[in-house]
Amino acid sequence: MARFTLNGKAVQIDVDPETPLLWAIREQVGLTGTKYGCGVGQCGSCTVHIDGVETRSCILPVSAVEGKKVTTIEGLADKDMLTKVQKAWIEHDVPQCGYCQPGMIMAVSALLKKKPKPTDADIDAAITNICRCGTFQQVRAAIHTAAKA
Repeated sequence: MARFTLNGKAVQIDVDPETPLLWAIREQVGLTGTKYGCGVGQCGSCTVHIDGVETRSCILPVSAVEGKKVTTIEGLADKDMLTKVQKAWIEHDVPQCGYCQPGMIMAVSALLKKKPKPTDADIDAAITNICRCGTFQQVRAAIHTAAKA
């Protein structure tokens, strides 16, 4: 039994301890905003926050989050109020297909907590998520807009 806090609520999930957190969130809890992309932790579609730190959930066993706070894209906004990153995403028309965007938004949100005014070099170093649609210019513009908000 895995016990942790998910988007502010205590959860208990009865799965094999080695089950990737991604699948526990999607299949057991039913939150499908966190996406499966590569399965090896490189693309970032599965990014969540664990105790405030961005983490690739496809390669992390659910046993590793025992007693921790996990936040998914569904738990990022405060009720119906979008975050400044989510607002900037809309303003800059970042999503094309949108598949990678939840993970990208989670990574950017974590970056802005660490570096409220990131440089382009900071963005390049921190945001390693892959977008097959190639919206990286819009992502960069949205990050700078969110940083100014």
